[in-house]
Amino acid sequence: MKSNEENNLRLEGRNAVMEAIKAEHTIDKILVQKGQIEGSIRRIIGMAREQGIVVQEVAKQKLDELSETKSHQGIMAYVSAHEYVEVEDILANAREKEEDPFIIILDDITDPHNLGAILRTADAAGAHGVIIPKRRAVGLTATVAKASAGAIEYMPVAKVTNIARTIEELKEQGVWFACADLDGEVYFDANLTGPIGLVIGSEGQGVSRIIREKCDFVVRMPMYGEISSLNASVAGGLLMYEVVRQRNFKK
Repeated sequence: MKSNEENNLRLEGRNAVMEAIKAEHTIDKILVQKGQIEGSIRRIIGMAREQGIVVQEVAKQKLDELSETKSHQGIMAYVSAHEYVEVEDILANAREKEEDPFIIILDDITDPHNLGAILRTADAAGAHGVIIPKRRAVGLTATVAKASAGAIEYMPVAKVTNIARTIEELKEQGVWFACADLDGEVYFDANLTGPIGLVIGSEGQGVSRIIREKCDFVVRMPMYGEISSLNASVAGGLLMYEVVRQRNFKK
């Protein structure tokens, strides 16, 4: 039988652990490297003790052995697994803020660093939630948490069985969908105002045909160099901030 620690998620890195404390996530224990009690780690320990969280000093070798990211920065926390939300929770998030829904859908993203970066940008851009598939895609792992720089604590993530069906259901509620592909219209010219969902394709294959056919329009980033495509998280960031620009700064 697994221990509670083995069942829980290990958060690694100073930003990830600090944001988990700020968000009052359930944390069972924090491990810190002996001889590294300084700077931001000292601040984290103070915050943890205020919340009654156990802090244990361990050898660097112990952290190295436990680390999934191989970049723990001298600190690691055992937290309860991040809970996924329902798609309706994402729509409710938009309603509570009295904003048009702004949703990010990921089509088979498998790289945890890309997912973490997308969560970080989605939070910064004011998106109401991210939707990922249950199969053939990365979930909320320790590497994702670290790459998100703490955004995993604030960005709702829903995990669904069928992305295409989810898009159809959201379209029935007034959400329009745009996906990125090489033969779409230049994204500066697309109307990304109103209730919007952005579909970001996988690192290797892009947006699948069936998902593309569900989208209302297809957009592309103008490319002027020799490389014909962008990293998934970079493409997603450009699209998200075009939504921000059109919603808040378009004259």
